Amino acid sequence: MSEVVYEETATMIAAGELQSFVPFGREHCRNHPNAFNLQLRELQPASELWASDGAAGLVGSLQEVSLQEREREFWQLRKGCKGVKEEDVEFEEELYAAGNVVVWSQGSRAQASSVYKAFTVDSPVQQALWCNFAAPHKKNDEVELTVCIVQSSCVNVHTMTGKDFISPLPFQVSNVWATKFGLLMERKNTANDAHFSPPGEPLPTVFSMLHPLDEIAPVVCKPAGLFEGSRVQYVSDSAMKIVFTCCQPSIVVSYDTVQGIHSVWTLRKVTHDERSTVLRCPAEPVGTPLGLMASGFLTSHLRNVSRHDSPGGTGPSGSPLHYSALHSHQSRIVSSSPGTHSRVHSPSISNMAALSRAHSPGMAAPSFSGVARFNTSLHSSSPRGHHGLLASPNSTINETVLVPEMEPIIPDLCMEQLWTSLFTIYREMSSQASKVFLTSDLCENHYLCFLVESHQQLRCVKFIESNDTSQLIFPSVTTIPAKDAEPLQSIDAMLVLEACGSLVLYTGITRVSKVFVPGLLSPSFSLTNHLPHRSTPVETVSTPANAGSRHLQRLDEDAMPSPVTGLRGPNIKHHDASFLEDYTFQPATPYINALRDPVCNRVTLVGFLLRKCLEAIRFILPKEAAMKVLVKWYNIYNAPGGPSAHTEWSLFVTCFMTLMGYNTERLTWTRNLHFEMPLSPVIAAKKARPSDGGSDEDWDYLMGSHYHRQMNFLPVATSLDASGNSTLDSSAPLFPHIPALFYVLHLLYQELQLDELQRARASSLVCLLQQLARDLQLEEYVDLYWRDYPSIISGFTESCLIDQALICQMQRPSFLRPEPPCVFSWLSSCLRGEESPPFPYLPGICQRTRLLVVSYALYVIGDENATSTDVSKYLAKLSAGLQSSVKVMSSSENLAEQLVVWLTSQGFTLKDLESVPFGVALPIREAIYRCREQPCSDWSEEVCLLIGRQDLTKQAHKMTLAKSKAVSLSLEPPATTEPDEEEDGMSDIVQEVTGLIWSQDLRVQEVRRLLQSSRPVRVSVVQLPEVSDHEYIEEKENKLLQLCQRTMALPVGRGLFTLFSYHPVPTEPLPVPKLNLTGRALPRNTVVDLNSGNIDVPPNMTSWPSFHNGVAAGLKIAPASQVDSAWIAYNKPKSPELANEYAGFLMALGLNGHLTKLATLNIHDYLTKGHEMTSIGLLLGVSSAKLGTMDMSITRLLGIHIPALLPPTSTELDVPHNVQVAAVIGIGLVYQGTGHRHNAEVLLSEIGRPPGPEMEYCTDRESYSLAAGLALGMVCLGHGSNLIGMTDLNVPEQLYQYMVGGHRRAQAGANRERHKSPSYQIKEGDTINVDVTCPGATLALAMIYLKTNNRSIADWLKPPDTLFLLDFIKPEFLLLRTLARCIIMWDEILPNTIWVKSNIPQIMRGTFDPSEDINMETMAQAQDYITAGACLALGLRFAGSANSDAFDCLYSLARTHMTIMSFAGTAAVGHTFYNLQTCLSMILLAMSMVMSGTGNLKVLQLCRFFHKRTGGEMNYGFHMAHHMALGLLFLGGGRYTLSTSNSAIAALLCALYPHFPAHSTDNRYHLQALRHLAVLAAEPRLLVPVDVDSLKPCYALLEVTYKETKWYDETTVELMAPTLLPELQLLKRVKVKGPRYWELSVDLSKETQHLKSILSRDGVLYVKLRAGQLPYKDDPQGWKSLVATTVNHRSSGVKAFKPEAISTFTSEPALVSFAELFCKTSEGMKHREDTLVLFSAMLYECVTQECPEMLPTYIAIEQAVSALRRGDLLQTFPLWQLRLVVELWDSRMQRGPANRRDTLLTSEFLPVMKNAVDATLDSWLKGEERLHVQNFSLIGSIVLFWGFLDKDTFCSFSSYIMTELFRWLRKKTTTSQQGCT
Repeated sequence: MSEVVYEETATMIAAGELQSFVPFGREHCRNHPNAFNLQLRELQPASELWASDGAAGLVGSLQEVSLQEREREFWQLRKGCKGVKEEDVEFEEELYAAGNVVVWSQGSRAQASSVYKAFTVDSPVQQALWCNFAAPHKKNDEVELTVCIVQSSCVNVHTMTGKDFISPLPFQVSNVWATKFGLLMERKNTANDAHFSPPGEPLPTVFSMLHPLDEIAPVVCKPAGLFEGSRVQYVSDSAMKIVFTCCQPSIVVSYDTVQGIHSVWTLRKVTHDERSTVLRCPAEPVGTPLGLMASGFLTSHLRNVSRHDSPGGTGPSGSPLHYSALHSHQSRIVSSSPGTHSRVHSPSISNMAALSRAHSPGMAAPSFSGVARFNTSLHSSSPRGHHGLLASPNSTINETVLVPEMEPIIPDLCMEQLWTSLFTIYREMSSQASKVFLTSDLCENHYLCFLVESHQQLRCVKFIESNDTSQLIFPSVTTIPAKDAEPLQSIDAMLVLEACGSLVLYTGITRVSKVFVPGLLSPSFSLTNHLPHRSTPVETVSTPANAGSRHLQRLDEDAMPSPVTGLRGPNIKHHDASFLEDYTFQPATPYINALRDPVCNRVTLVGFLLRKCLEAIRFILPKEAAMKVLVKWYNIYNAPGGPSAHTEWSLFVTCFMTLMGYNTERLTWTRNLHFEMPLSPVIAAKKARPSDGGSDEDWDYLMGSHYHRQMNFLPVATSLDASGNSTLDSSAPLFPHIPALFYVLHLLYQELQLDELQRARASSLVCLLQQLARDLQLEEYVDLYWRDYPSIISGFTESCLIDQALICQMQRPSFLRPEPPCVFSWLSSCLRGEESPPFPYLPGICQRTRLLVVSYALYVIGDENATSTDVSKYLAKLSAGLQSSVKVMSSSENLAEQLVVWLTSQGFTLKDLESVPFGVALPIREAIYRCREQPCSDWSEEVCLLIGRQDLTKQAHKMTLAKSKAVSLSLEPPATTEPDEEEDGMSDIVQEVTGLIWSQDLRVQEVRRLLQSSRPVRVSVVQLPEVSDHEYIEEKENKLLQLCQRTMALPVGRGLFTLFSYHPVPTEPLPVPKLNLTGRALPRNTVVDLNSGNIDVPPNMTSWPSFHNGVAAGLKIAPASQVDSAWIAYNKPKSPELANEYAGFLMALGLNGHLTKLATLNIHDYLTKGHEMTSIGLLLGVSSAKLGTMDMSITRLLGIHIPALLPPTSTELDVPHNVQVAAVIGIGLVYQGTGHRHNAEVLLSEIGRPPGPEMEYCTDRESYSLAAGLALGMVCLGHGSNLIGMTDLNVPEQLYQYMVGGHRRAQAGANRERHKSPSYQIKEGDTINVDVTCPGATLALAMIYLKTNNRSIADWLKPPDTLFLLDFIKPEFLLLRTLARCIIMWDEILPNTIWVKSNIPQIMRGTFDPSEDINMETMAQAQDYITAGACLALGLRFAGSANSDAFDCLYSLARTHMTIMSFAGTAAVGHTFYNLQTCLSMILLAMSMVMSGTGNLKVLQLCRFFHKRTGGEMNYGFHMAHHMALGLLFLGGGRYTLSTSNSAIAALLCALYPHFPAHSTDNRYHLQALRHLAVLAAEPRLLVPVDVDSLKPCYALLEVTYKETKWYDETTVELMAPTLLPELQLLKRVKVKGPRYWELSVDLSKETQHLKSILSRDGVLYVKLRAGQLPYKDDPQGWKSLVATTVNHRSSGVKAFKPEAISTFTSEPALVSFAELFCKTSEGMKHREDTLVLFSAMLYECVTQECPEMLPTYIAIEQAVSALRRGDLLQTFPLWQLRLVVELWDSRMQRGPANRRDTLLTSEFLPVMKNAVDATLDSWLKGEERLHVQNFSLIGSIVLFWGFLDKDTFCSFSSYIMTELFRWLRKKTTTSQQGCT
């Protein structure tokens, strides 16, 4: 055993004040309405409870209750673990349990405790503990933080996130432990275990539960040892008790009660081999009477059914199974079914809990998985087991009951033995550890400590993690006498209570000192008089101790502690005492008897400098030496009384120098440390009287001067008494290490120089360093300190002599070089481009040095590998052991970018940059400035923060915000006050954005007016004289009916207009505007209603319109909103007439992707209602939400509704026709683009599905066939001829046949049976009915060959070229064929009229011979329809592109058609009008597709024109088309536009199918619900610049570069944003152009994801105005800009700049207040006029050059120079900085004037400052000002420094100057003698 290493004996340190401690939970429980109250309530009916006598009774019974014995209480404390990043909140958490209540509270020193959660359970709590479970099936290591409450029959687990689990316990548990993997449980051991356990195999005793939902599994162990005994086995030794578990490292400590030894085990997941070893148990003898027992099955089954062992109840003798059970319970066994299981019988667990646990999916299955499996699986000889039956006569047990199939339980965890203690000497006394904990010492050695109370010993076992970290090595054991102990993690120490009662602090096994606790008697006093008689239970008074902040300890239990009796758990003391006994015996003084509950609150040890010094010392010294220093220091620091902050340093210096062997009393400066806090000697600053001539005494003076003495190290007898030199004590512990310590402290000094905030402390360090340097005779170092702090060093003259012999004894480390490392000169040589050796640094301590050295290497030297491979060129680490963690970066062409990204990766922020000295920081600032000009769009938030681009930071922040959260424009739509405004459902369009896009007019309001359907319409019919009143009313109603055709068609357009514009409030239902079908008749404003019965109104007229209304309302919801299943169900209307609206709402939720959140249960619920509309909406919605996913569950859902997908023998389901249509389209959507063979085959045959059988499938066949065609097209979308595995289906040929007609092919396969019996209604014969199949087949071909440019297929679709053939084809089919052909030949579509005309065949274009019998009407009709088809194709080709050629072409065609219509006028009756109108509607739709989202005025005018036409032939369908066009034109309020991806084209073909319904119930040719699929083609492409300062949208100029294509070269266009961007795949780059805003470029050639995510989040692009610029709104031409006026004449600009104008340049509050306070002339500042001008000039420079962060640098330079001029510079630091600045400037200038614009400092300012410095120094040297500087040494060092001279040059300076200097100094001597000594 290694003994205690180093002991400081006669010391004592102080702890903080004692405070009494009462567990917070105890207080809370007194007020808690716990189980007693609840039981009383249950017993009495409420009426009695509150009757007057009842209340009295209640009080009485409560009193009785409280007199009973108080429940066992126990508590546990830990450090709070809340991951609050900004300020790591320090708090304590307490888990308190008493009775049935568990209280989890939190509190800190600053805050009172509060209850975080409180739990009340059904039975008394046995144990409560915190445990972290690994979340199951998660890839990343997510942990669920939980509280586990153990009751006798179950464990309740409550997670922090709010989940609750109840896990029943299949056995009684004695103890539960939290581990890294979950819970470990020890089974309660009962005496009779041996009775029934099979001979060689006891039952397992330790079980694990990895997650509350997992099964409880036995734990296996792997004992150490080379013998057979080391095989893997279950932990079944009943003598083994667990005494401690730990998560990090994952270990378990156990104690063997028989042998009296402790073992340490590592806990890990079980390996596959171990698992199989354990499950393959050897076979057991079966024939013995105990054979059945051996199988373990009967036991388990009896335990299942026997009441004796309901967990929590005890059997006759407390055994889990008593023999009597075999006989007394026989009858029960036979009658019980295998389903009964222990949980149902356990009285203490509520049946509800048992059921919920058993029946919820994913929980344990109910059958035998309870107890039965525990024992069976463990001992069955094979996995299924041989179950021998008892041969005794009374065995009538039914075999079927006994042998259910059971699986073995697979173990999860394995304990592998690491170490066993050897303490077996004290057999007679139990040596079980009552407490085990981990602790570490100040040098990071780790110990596992056992407190063996019976021997009053603390055994500390040191352990080391081996290299692979999975193994622990235990090298040594140390014993410390102790009665109790607790670890204090945060200060790496432990507090030990010795037998005599004194508290001692140890770090590891090193004794630090005693702890003095005020208020406790010192242990030396006799306590005998005060201790009460031994029989009282005061003995184990429990005093929890908390490490306080700065106070080592807080000893906490009540100052008069409560009596306590034994039962001491490992970390929990149970207090079994009643309320009444609480304060019966009060000892006269508190007396510590035990320590408990350490909660590691941080102890702030020391200040920054000291901490760094201690770290450096620990770093360089061997562990033992370091331990001595730290222990010694700890004692001094924490001595009773404690140091104040400012004496801390002097204490340290004294302690440190003493340890090195100095006699601090002999050295003047250390002696004075305690009195004189400012370390610089007082220097009298008196003016010297100028004297004229020199004299000979000058040289003598020089010989005796400080500098000379300092540099010679020879004690000059004349000035120093010989006794002044003291020698060092070479036996001091740190004496040999002086050189190494000196060197690390020197490096620390260099580190401090690089931090403005810590630099003041460097001066304290200098005194110590110069003393050491002088004594080690390191001249160069002394010289360096002299130059740095001339005014301080000149006061130190003493040196201590060290014998040469002793110097040889010191260990001179190799790294200690004679020339001192100076970080400034290293950086300076970098700037001058000179080679320099690597700079030494201490890993982990000198981080700033490392950062800056590498930054200079990268940016100034330009070595791209400086941050990765070449670090060693620039940095020399002092210890080879530690590798620096530098990330390797991909080299970018730009060094500045590389530097900025690297600095960020190292955690360097702007705050750090501010504390870097200005000269050093300049290159970094310059790099930042360069990056700011041209940043990358995809930099992380941290990089953007560093370069100071708020716009990018904000953007990046928005991107990193949890992707799941809805991040929407913070542009809330204005809440409109007028009630009529709100109900039209369009109030959510963001006005701020639309106001910018369309700023000149009110077109958005106009669209709202056209699309609103919630207000009554105006019915204006003039009553003619001959019309009777009754007829007049009928006329009005007929007119209203016509208007209602329009009103009912509006919602389809409104849905597109308000698309994704609203974020619903989860607590309110979605507002759905009414569909108002009433009218108001002028002039009296009377109500006109259709329901008056005067005219015939079609039945169900409003059912589809209200469906569309529901869709429109639902489409408002943005995809990013928070919508959940409950909210969707919450919107379900109560009244049945709104069911259609809700059906539409469901479909809309699918289109915006929210329907996936609807629970399957609800979907099932809606579908079983059998409401047709709901089914249609739901099926289409779910399919849209799962677009192209091939989701199986949705496929099943759809399959039920499509007879063709069901097996032929299945039951005929009565599915409404429209629902079948919706389901077929759903299949197309779910399998879009997948080319799924089976579905394609079914859909192909469904296009030509014959009518029948019998009366089925006779009406509306067209819509079904079309749906099948569209679905087939979607499944094989764009595959063309590459349909894998479908060649045998001949898809194109089959479709062609459907298109042109011919013989029907025999039905294939499954559907043959179905069509055996023909239709009773339609006789089609065996030819294909082209009228039904043609549209579907045509569009299917078009979609399969979409954009493939396959000419052979396209030729099939050509219009007929003879008049004869033309008569055989419907004009409508001509339209479809033209459309199909054009979109197959996608690349040939051209945006001009010539192309459109080219689609019309030659025969129709020529001149006709009048003699021929030609039906001109047919010709005109065919021409119109072909034109319409070509226009639709043009619209699809240029959808969302706003292509002006395409628009002009379509617009001219529309005008032509309108003129024809107006000419035709009255003559055109019936079909002529209908054809022209159809054609016009198609052209209008095509136009609005091209101009989608742009809100083009001309298209809007056309739409408004058609909106007004309500009479005659304008039916419901035309209105629907026109208002859809209007909706597309303003898609999503201008934020969305159409895409031309294959998927989008497919959606548009479904939605804009050119046959619109004739009336509102018409679904014959096309299902109306499909009109809304247009939403699937919408994509957000609006880019909205938002000013990052005001957070308001604004205008910004964009430069958009198109990629080169075969139609045009790479082009760049300028757009004024907010604008719709072209499709992203066409673009190469999008850039925010200057000069108004900071430039920002998004390169799309690399990746488009970044821009896509910006667009999907409302397109917000943050921009920042440049200084002096005004936004475009205020200054459209840019003439008002301040830069514009002043930039031309810069010189006069400075004078012209008025500080008042600053606010127009910058919004930064710091700059504004600087202008306010420093640049305005005020009364007191008259004499400083020039300074004000200078400040104004600096400010102007900073804001116009956009580098406000340079202002402090300018000011610092100016201050340094003026201080030099005044001559009150006490140190050379500012000059170093100035020198670095000048060198950077020179290096930039040498590269040529081209680099001027890169430099941050302007050309005028620096030379002026440099000249000022030169002039000042020259004047000193020439003596013009007669040298009124305080100190010669200062001038010397400054001149040396600035001229970069060395000592020799200086000494051989011109004698004239020397003489001048000395003459002046001689005069000074008399006045400043005191100061200089």
